[in-house]
Amino acid sequence: MLFHIVLLATAAFAAPFQKRALSSNDQSVLDLALYLEHLEFALYYGGCNNFTDSAYTTAGFPNGFRENICVIGMLLVLSHWLVRFQLNGWALLAAQHEAAHIAAISSILAANGATVNPPCTYNFQNTSPKDFVELASFITNVGIGAYLGGSGLLTDNAILEEVAASILTVEARHDTYLRTGIAASPFPSAFDTGLTATWAFNLAQMFVVSCPTQLPIVKLPTLNLLVASNQQLPGPTTTVGAFGWDPSQFFVAVDSAAPLYIAIVNQNISAPIFVPLNMTSSTTGTATLPQNITGAAFACLTTFAGGLDLAALSSYGTLAGPVELLLL
Repeated sequence: MLFHIVLLATAAFAAPFQKRALSSNDQSVLDLALYLEHLEFALYYGGCNNFTDSAYTTAGFPNGFRENICVIGMLLVLSHWLVRFQLNGWALLAAQHEAAHIAAISSILAANGATVNPPCTYNFQNTSPKDFVELASFITNVGIGAYLGGSGLLTDNAILEEVAASILTVEARHDTYLRTGIAASPFPSAFDTGLTATWAFNLAQMFVVSCPTQLPIVKLPTLNLLVASNQQLPGPTTTVGAFGWDPSQFFVAVDSAAPLYIAIVNQNISAPIFVPLNMTSSTTGTATLPQNITGAAFACLTTFAGGLDLAALSSYGTLAGPVELLLL
């Protein structure tokens, strides 16, 4: 039996979160977390419903792989019904991963009188189980980075810290499962890479078509990772990354003769790696990727040759980007 859903008005349900005014940091972290959980759910829902068991096994995934994808992401309708339904003060939460995350975050926001933003419309453009799994790892690492980056803003709210931490560990397990399915290392790095809200939000934009409610986070100029149709995403043997951008999107004027750099954040957010960009045109360039980056790394185009941490890159150092370098 695929799903075991037990609805009991006992401690099996999450009791109502104590009503308490959310700080501006609390609400901004929760709003972004919900934004990304909606994105993840939509992706996993498609991965469950758009491909059959045989499609996964034919693509080389083990028996039962699709079933676990469904466990990660199913029950959108149920979760939305449950977060609206209140019985004697008990909030009923769905039990399936991404839907449960949506329900938990929505419940906290609603219990504190905050607006619960609805999901956006998305376009993922994955046409095979392998495409889906690689994209799921990509998006899951954005979620992991956002929870890591946001955790430091919740230090005055122990309950929210615990909720965020418990979701983060599950997201990491999801990525381990996905990576194992494509024969990649299940634990490629000693540390995961945190993200600022601005970078996490912008990494999600490549999949967002429209939103009924938009978060008040600035949209940065786009940086594209240029990959030929017969190539995979960057892997451990990749030495050069090709990037593209649109100078007309830049927020500041940039001298066409000025050197540009790719800043790469991988594990240590205090010390991004800056590598010179070899300009191949006014809108494209290549950069040699460091050999010691592993797992999920995040890169941006910048005019700075060094000296900035992730917070500074996110605040004023990003000319275009970020883009994720998913090292499989």
